[in-house]
Amino acid sequence: MLDCMRMADIAWMNVTQKKIKTFFEKAGFSSVESESDEEQELHTETQQCEQWEKVSKILNHSKTTAFVAFTEFDSDFQENSGDNFESKAPSDSPAAVTDSAEPLSKRQKIGNINMRTGGAYIPPARLRMMQESIKDKGSKEYQRIAWEALKKSIVGMTNKVNSSNITEIIPELFKENIIRGRGVLARAIMQAQAASPTFTRVYAALVAIINTKFPEIGELILERLIIQYKRGFRRNDKTICMTAARFLAHLLNQEVAHEVLILEMVTHLLENPTEDSVEIAIATLKECGKKLTQLTPKGMRAITERVRNVLHEASIDMRVRYMIEVFFAVQKDGFKDFEVIPPELDLVEEDDKYTHLINLDEAVDAQDMLNVFKFDPDYLENEEKYKSVVNEILGDSSDESGNESDDESEEDGEKEENADGSDQKILDMTETNLVCLRRKIYLTIQSSLDFEECAHKLLKLELKPGQILEMCYMILDCCAQQRTYEKFYGLLAQRFCQLNKIYVEPFTEIFDNSYKTIHRLETNKLRNVAKFFAHLLYTDAISWNLLSFSKDELREHLKNLPKNPVPLVPDVTALSQSSSSDSSSSSSSSSSSSSSSSSSSSSSSSDSDSDSQKNASSKKRKAPQKRKK
Repeated sequence: MLDCMRMADIAWMNVTQKKIKTFFEKAGFSSVESESDEEQELHTETQQCEQWEKVSKILNHSKTTAFVAFTEFDSDFQENSGDNFESKAPSDSPAAVTDSAEPLSKRQKIGNINMRTGGAYIPPARLRMMQESIKDKGSKEYQRIAWEALKKSIVGMTNKVNSSNITEIIPELFKENIIRGRGVLARAIMQAQAASPTFTRVYAALVAIINTKFPEIGELILERLIIQYKRGFRRNDKTICMTAARFLAHLLNQEVAHEVLILEMVTHLLENPTEDSVEIAIATLKECGKKLTQLTPKGMRAITERVRNVLHEASIDMRVRYMIEVFFAVQKDGFKDFEVIPPELDLVEEDDKYTHLINLDEAVDAQDMLNVFKFDPDYLENEEKYKSVVNEILGDSSDESGNESDDESEEDGEKEENADGSDQKILDMTETNLVCLRRKIYLTIQSSLDFEECAHKLLKLELKPGQILEMCYMILDCCAQQRTYEKFYGLLAQRFCQLNKIYVEPFTEIFDNSYKTIHRLETNKLRNVAKFFAHLLYTDAISWNLLSFSKDELREHLKNLPKNPVPLVPDVTALSQSSSSDSSSSSSSSSSSSSSSSSSSSSSSSDSDSDSQKNASSKKRKAPQKRKK
């Protein structure tokens, strides 16, 4: 059924040749001037009858007609009909019919593949067999098959490139002969960008990488984009203009295109402003406005003034006016939502960039002949030259011509080297990353208006498990440095503990360490830290069980105290007993002294007087203590 439908389709295409011939005659290319209209119709009907006679012979020859045989017959008939059209003489001899119906040779079958449309479908296994049968690698048939494979490979890799695998696609793309297929590569990139404009940044990065090694490919893509933009502008095709202008803007960000080209294009769009032209200009300026401001501030100011004049003077739709106002707001914010080059696509070094200075009027030749196959007499030499260039670009590591034994020995050697090198570890003793992290957390805390905003910003940092403890320490340190306690820090720590349980353990560990080193804190810091943890305990953000170890430490401290400690205030009863003993001893000493000194009355009287004075003074000293009791 499918073969019959294909045969009918091809037969219908041949029937439409009459209409095509009529159009040529109307255009002044009449090939039969002497014949009348009736003779031309008769001639056309005769050709159609001959064609159907040949079809019927094929159908009678085999009950199941293969589509390959019918396609070969049809291509032969088209060639014969073309020759007849050029010679202006139809072939009515039966010998021609019998010759055309003969089976084609193997060389003619391969020639069918070389038609413009690619000929009939051939299974991959049969195609490989045909490639192996061609021993001459420089023949036209082999080059055509290699061209089809090259085109298929380039288009496939271009369609699957994205920001995550672009570094893997580039080496594979360089392995293909993109110098020979530069026209196919340029067309594939432009078609992929037009189909998915959101990936324009990725395709611009791909062109920038290719441009560093093969600048002629970057220049070809620029010229084709400029021609595509001008074609869309002449046809009033907004879609084509928008895709081309956006691609050129991102090529400016990658420094493949010059800023003069973008300024000319935007000026051309705003010269006679319409709704579509202003919208394209605004979209272009949004994409590359930041880069233009860095490269040509004066040019950017001139373009901005022109846009402002369009806003005030031109009669444009309200939607476009709103777009212009949005552009001015974006420009005021410094194009913060429109990065020049995303970090994952910044793959070209500053010294390797190559900028092409092409104006709008200079791009006139798109070199469309590079898109189709062309026989190369020096095919093998050019392939060898390209392989040597690619080896210099990618290095000898891409070559896979070594034996398996050599590969295994190299792998073993690499493993040994890696094992030796794995023992050497580089330690950052300066703690630069830690200092940067603490600085970032501190600035985030200080720049927040309330604790909810601060918690949201800190969660956006996406801290690793080892960095969570540093963040908790930073919150406590910021709280301790304040003159008075601020509830902001307690609410912030409470929010983290209630959001996720992984924050409870760090704060518990910090409480333990702070309790052990509490004697080192100043009074102000001690008060703030105590209120901070009191807030966490009061709100049940952390468990009360952390106070158990402090209770045990207090018990151990009390056990280590001496059983009879020295009192800080002297005992009053002991003082009274000592005073009475002192008085009795003084009285006995006075009596003994009086009996012994009976002979010398003068000396005894003097001693008694002195003792009486001492007793009086001691009583006066001990009198206040008795009153206290």
